[in-house]
Amino acid sequence: MTKYIAPSMLAADFANLQRDIEMVNNSNADWFHIDVMDGVFVPNISFGMPVISAIKKHATKTMDVHLMIVDPDRYIEDFKKVGADILTVHYEACTHLHRTLQAIKAAGMKAGVSLNPHTPIAVLEDVINDIDVVLIMSVNPGFGGQSFIENTYKKVQQLKALIEFAEAETLIEVDGGVTDQNIEKLLEAGVDAFVAGSFVFKSENPTATINNLKSLVSI
Repeated sequence: MTKYIAPSMLAADFANLQRDIEMVNNSNADWFHIDVMDGVFVPNISFGMPVISAIKKHATKTMDVHLMIVDPDRYIEDFKKVGADILTVHYEACTHLHRTLQAIKAAGMKAGVSLNPHTPIAVLEDVINDIDVVLIMSVNPGFGGQSFIENTYKKVQQLKALIEFAEAETLIEVDGGVTDQNIEKLLEAGVDAFVAGSFVFKSENPTATINNLKSLVSI
């Protein structure tokens, strides 16, 4: 199966955003990971529709949009309009998760669900066949540059077992603290898509860093 590298644009240089978008376009990355934060669900505020629309104008790869916001249902159509290909909502922010997933798919996007570090895998048992991507947070959501939470490996293994038991086709994505030191262990645990922010954009050569991560998960 294809494995995906998704540089997190939250760690890009916003004063040189087009440059960093072109860098990702020209690298071996697969997705643009775009974090949307509202200052309510998480204690930080990131970019909204105008910036995502601007990224879409230049991006040539999949737009993987991760909503860390309350009441995401209000904005599903808006995120489709600005170019999201995958739209991921937080389990913790959705009162009627099944309905939210159906609305995302009806809008023409792949549907993702993200789990905070404290949220158990079991909450997805009844909807796993409706989910295209499960995004496991390996740090607490809201800020970049945090340390990786070691319990993530066990959580990925539990999710992989659930997916296989349900005969689902759901991809497993991990976001937070991914580096060349833990990516192979994450791959072994069952991860399909790897979000890397600070590790990529704060490196001396981001293109080489992306290409190296891709080579480590290409079997």
